[in-house]
Amino acid sequence: MIAQNILVIEDELILGEIIKESLETRGFTVELFTNGKEGLLQYFNSKPSLIVLDVMLPDADGLAIARQIRLTDKEIPIIFLTAKSLPQHVVKGFESGGNDYLKKPFSLEELIVRIKVLLSKYRLLINEDIQIDFIELGEYHFYSNRQLLNFAAESRKLSSKESELLKLLYLSKNSVIDRKIILLKLWNDDHFFNSRSLDVYISKLRKYLNKDDNVQIINYRGIGYKFIC
Repeated sequence: MIAQNILVIEDELILGEIIKESLETRGFTVELFTNGKEGLLQYFNSKPSLIVLDVMLPDADGLAIARQIRLTDKEIPIIFLTAKSLPQHVVKGFESGGNDYLKKPFSLEELIVRIKVLLSKYRLLINEDIQIDFIELGEYHFYSNRQLLNFAAESRKLSSKESELLKLLYLSKNSVIDRKIILLKLWNDDHFFNSRSLDVYISKLRKYLNKDDNVQIINYRGIGYKFIC
């Protein structure tokens, strides 16, 4: 399998090197540029799989670079990095052709998860082809096809939605899965009422799993959830 090539355009050299090293340990090939114009030229020369682009560069405007790329390439994923996080800044980022937007400082694991999602076939972190029934969740035994969650001699029958959500969280365990991905996958819509329903189901699963402290559903406010087991 050919390694996917990531182009990082970030003027903070130390941050850029950290991103580069972290991605390379995950099997990506990374090209790092601290200069916007040189980074844009490299994009045209190498046609990378994805671009991580700082909004504020000393010699160029990251948003303008994205707009220039979008004139000829509507497909390549672009993740903006920025110190600005006001709603109007986020809107401008997406209007300029960005697919995602991370505010500094950010978690490298979060960046890596977002990269994996954008590079996946259906922009989901999970493997759609995985067919599993029996799953060990710490001291719990989860039978997804039968919608059963067992702990010692106790057995709980889950609803269809509870079972689907628990399986989805498990398939992305130890990584942050975006709320929107969950909503689109399980509800086919991310509007407000479905979002509130998701909160209710997460609370239910936490209650069902509270007998093993090593099994947790961690909330990343405004982003999504990480399932640990």
